[in-house]
Amino acid sequence: MLLQLLMVTGANAAQPAKASLLEQRALEWPEWSLPAPLPRPKARQDLIYPDWFAGDWEVQSDTVNQDGSILESEPPLLHRARFQRNRAGQLVGDRPFNATAIGKALLGDKLLSVEQDPERVNRQLARLSGDVLLETSVIGRREAVVPTDNGREAFLSDELVLQIVHGPGAPRLSRIETLTRYEQCDAKICADQRQVSYGAPGLQTDQTLAGRSSRFRLVLTRLPQGRAD
Repeated sequence: MLLQLLMVTGANAAQPAKASLLEQRALEWPEWSLPAPLPRPKARQDLIYPDWFAGDWEVQSDTVNQDGSILESEPPLLHRARFQRNRAGQLVGDRPFNATAIGKALLGDKLLSVEQDPERVNRQLARLSGDVLLETSVIGRREAVVPTDNGREAFLSDELVLQIVHGPGAPRLSRIETLTRYEQCDAKICADQRQVSYGAPGLQTDQTLAGRSSRFRLVLTRLPQGRAD
């Protein structure tokens, strides 16, 4: 969960083929395997969100069972999120702000800082206490807009992220895929998020993550202007 949340970051004109791929992928969860049907984004290719994401939000994330019922033993996670226009006028996530907000909610004072790679929008470095560096890169992505029964639209995004933990001992490496379906719920945004962690070749696999599947229910509540900090 840490990886996906640190990368909290739309959609261009969606094609039906893309939509069907992601909807089918969601139905197959948690029986996912690699390779995933996710092209690798270019260095400056960000995730573009629909206009209804614009602004600052409070996010509540609940862990749920496979059937979608809330797992009462897991307390909800609360953090802030921000979406704003880039220089091209596209709506994107404020990556440093979002990563810091979710990192602080998860790790508290153990998170020291988050650095955005100025040349690659899909790469971040989080510095943690204990001389630990968490390197996170999006290595696969697909998104789509689909119609809903209430006449609005849903936004689906699927990202495969490579996570490398540098610290004492050998680097620990894992890949995490997160597919999220967002819908407008009156003045809020509701989301169903499904996730699977994979081992990775090359470096020592992080055995604490490999093979884990998780599901979350997210509710985004818009904040008044000036209340995101």
